[in-house]
Amino acid sequence: MSDSAATLSVAEAQPRLDGLTVVDVRTPAEFASGHLPDALNIPLDRIERALPELREAAGRKPLLLVCSSGARSDNATATLASHGIPASSLSGGTTAWAAEGHGLRYPAGRPRAVWAMERQVRITAGALVLLGLALGLFVHPAFQLLSAAIAAGLVFSALTNTCGMAVVLGRLPFNQRGK
Repeated sequence: MSDSAATLSVAEAQPRLDGLTVVDVRTPAEFASGHLPDALNIPLDRIERALPELREAAGRKPLLLVCSSGARSDNATATLASHGIPASSLSGGTTAWAAEGHGLRYPAGRPRAVWAMERQVRITAGALVLLGLALGLFVHPAFQLLSAAIAAGLVFSALTNTCGMAVVLGRLPFNQRGK
C-alpha cells in the first residue's frame, strides 16, 4: 500500500506529532528498543483485536501507525481502512525518524537492543534453507524439501505482503519483553 494520502513522511509527521495518536505496530521487544514519543504499542498481529479502541482513538485524533521501516504499518493501515478506520503510516518508520535526527523514547532501564523483525525473518529463513540443503546432502535428499518450502513461503510472503514467519517469531519470548 503506497497511497500517499495514507502515508506521512517524517517531515510531515514531526510537526503534527502532538495532534496524532501514534501506534507502534512492532513487537513489544522492538518497541522497547526505541519508539516515537508517546507512542502506544499494539503489535500488528493484535490490530484486529484492538479495533474498537483504535476506532475510538481515531475519533479523537488522527492515527499514525509506525514500525521500523513502514512495511508493517502500511499493512496495519490497510487493515484499519478495511474496517472503516482512517489512519496514516509513517514512511520509513522509526529508522527514518531517527535518521532525520529525531529522538526515540525508551522504557526505564533501557533493555538491550532487539533485532528488527525483518532481520529476524531473514536470519531464520536463511538458516532453514542452509539446514535443508545440508541435511539433504548429508542425510537424505528429501530434506531439500525444507529449503523448497521456505522459498515458497518467501514468494507467498512477497506476493501477499504478509509474513507468517514474522507472526511466529513475534510470539517468541525474546520478542515479548517489555510488555
